[in-house]
Amino acid sequence: MGLLVASEAVEARKDRFDWFCEAVSSDVMPVMLSTRHAADFRASITDLDLGVVRLSALACSPVLSRRTSTHVRRGDPEHLQLALVTQGAVRISQRGNESLVAGQLVLTDTSRPSEGECTGGQVETVVMQIPRHALALKSDRVDRLLARGLAADVASGAILADFLKTLLTHGPQCRPEELRGMGSVALDLATAFLAQQLGDPGAAPAEARAQETVQRIHRFIENNLGDPGLTPQVIADRHNMSLRQLYNLFGDQPLTISARIRRSRLERAHADLACGELSGQPVQAIAARWGFSTATGFSRAFREAYGITPTEHRASSLAAPRHAKHRNPARHTHHRAPFGPKFTAEDTTPE
Repeated sequence: MGLLVASEAVEARKDRFDWFCEAVSSDVMPVMLSTRHAADFRASITDLDLGVVRLSALACSPVLSRRTSTHVRRGDPEHLQLALVTQGAVRISQRGNESLVAGQLVLTDTSRPSEGECTGGQVETVVMQIPRHALALKSDRVDRLLARGLAADVASGAILADFLKTLLTHGPQCRPEELRGMGSVALDLATAFLAQQLGDPGAAPAEARAQETVQRIHRFIENNLGDPGLTPQVIADRHNMSLRQLYNLFGDQPLTISARIRRSRLERAHADLACGELSGQPVQAIAARWGFSTATGFSRAFREAYGITPTEHRASSLAAPRHAKHRNPARHTHHRAPFGPKFTAEDTTPE
């Protein structure tokens, strides 16, 4: 389930099934595949990178997959795969559960052995790849849902299914920042759907609800870094809580809300200044893109965090690849800062 191959069309190759097997094992996760249709095997893929999650649509000839404990030890992306079977049927088994899924959603875990078999003709699925750590639900509760057919035609399941199909249709026309925002929405919908499948979401443990809220706020911050008006009060209002509740929620976090916003903005600006494609843009234009309203404020914050000015960082970053190219271009495809932003004690104390 959830096989993801982002490369050229399989149909163009004579050894298409062998190539397909190798590509899946190397690009997604180690798995054993077999089919009775090797001679005329067909597969196509549409893939969208949504930041926190990845979404794909897969259509393929009938195939059987088997992922053993040995495969898991060889490679594990540590993802939950939430798949919507839109055509055909798939028999999936994992953790003692087995279901025949058609027109439903089904959840699997890459960290556990599993077996899947496409039945009938061509099978089409829409698959969301969710990092385990990104799902704000306790693992032992989520495990109850593995390999069980979940309704996709009513309530939150229908909303989630329709959103995923619409996103695949219109997502290719979106800008990267829009796709990241849609990824956050998709993750929230998936979390709400799975929580509903586990029972009354309001009865979820307080710790899990708090973790979900913290992660939602983190995603809100990342999606709104370019807004100079992004403040703790705005975040609290957006999430229907008081400022005190917001501070209490982040009481055990390594950085305060203000410091978290500042660090993320500096990291984005730091990366953009080192990007050759943006070398023609003024430093202040890049600073403004990430929510810094004044040149002096940005320069001071940047120097405090990285020890050099934004202009010095840009000059050294853009010069390094040119020097490296003369030495050994194959070994210098990326330039990375030797250290991250530093934060003083005032960044980790309550606002």
